[in-house]
Amino acid sequence: MKQDPITQAVRIQTPRTNEMEHSTPLFLTSSFCFESAEEMRAAFAGENTNNIYSRYSNPTVQEFIDKMCVLEETETGFATASGMSAIFGCFMTFLGSGDHLLSCKSIFGSTHTIITKYLKKWNIDHSYAEIDRPETWEALIRPNTRLIYVETPTNPGLDIVDMEWLGKLAKKHGIILLVDNCFATPILQKPARYGADLVLHSATKWLDGQGRVLGGVVVGKKELIEEIYLFCRNTGPALSPFNAWLLSKSLETLDVRIQRHCDNAEALVKALDNHPKLNWIKYPFHPSHPMYAIAKKQMLRGGGLVTFDLKGGIEAGKKFMDALQMLTLTSNLGDTRSIASHPASTTHSKLSREEQESVGITPGLIRISVGLEHRDDIINDITRALESC
Repeated sequence: MKQDPITQAVRIQTPRTNEMEHSTPLFLTSSFCFESAEEMRAAFAGENTNNIYSRYSNPTVQEFIDKMCVLEETETGFATASGMSAIFGCFMTFLGSGDHLLSCKSIFGSTHTIITKYLKKWNIDHSYAEIDRPETWEALIRPNTRLIYVETPTNPGLDIVDMEWLGKLAKKHGIILLVDNCFATPILQKPARYGADLVLHSATKWLDGQGRVLGGVVVGKKELIEEIYLFCRNTGPALSPFNAWLLSKSLETLDVRIQRHCDNAEALVKALDNHPKLNWIKYPFHPSHPMYAIAKKQMLRGGGLVTFDLKGGIEAGKKFMDALQMLTLTSNLGDTRSIASHPASTTHSKLSREEQESVGITPGLIRISVGLEHRDDIINDITRALESC
């Protein structure tokens, strides 16, 4: 009987042991045993699917991967210790000396650092494309362009990339398209439907949903994942079985949580619309968003992140953050608890002022990760803090 992916995210689990447990077991082991020397030889030769070592594979980690593949509608995947290790693993698998990477300009600060600082060491060049000027992207593609990398929605600007258009562009030039789907999650959009060859997540965020563990995952076409697997198997960014167990259990409630995050975010946007202390408010499903039509085309809902720009810039931002009584000040997002952050002084502080402005990060930009508290309490805390600006 064919089941919906949401159902499969709840029901998929490792085979039941002789203990007849209902909740999925945790395989907290570094290595696995063999009945004979021949069985062990065959495992190392790749002639059977036996687990060898948890840096290579682990049943608990595989359960998490299997659920993500169902949700993202992809063939297979590999899980890593963090979102950044998933990104770095993809870059290092497919890029070598003399290659070129094309990326959208608006990306997470640590990803920007990898691209601009560390890829240079391996003679890997890059170009940044403007999300709001898609007509300029094709001219940036070179004969040695091997990978296109984008976030959508972007961090923290919540800009949207038209994945259908980009998927066709990548296919036309025979380039691997890698999409960071962290902000939307597979509940709200599925990049593989639009031509993404690989889809990655920082599982630390919405997938965990409670700010407990670090994790990353990349899913996609089998032949590409096999290459990532070989690189990561040898370089070691393996996901802990314990973290995988927590992440797999979290996926059972992902749909329910994301719907509540969206409900609360929509209520917050409505409450802050035309607020006198704000220059603007940005949310993918708000009609004022410059890419509203694209967001509506490829996303089911607008997500749990809201950004706005305070009148008064840096000083207003500091006063607002200090005036919050309930919301947490932390660098994470996608938590059950609502979180406020000031990107210009934290996640994107490594960027110059010019670089910040080029990706839409203004001095007064505030990013709200809308949690699962009662919407009135979220709204009241934010509106009270705005009064202090």
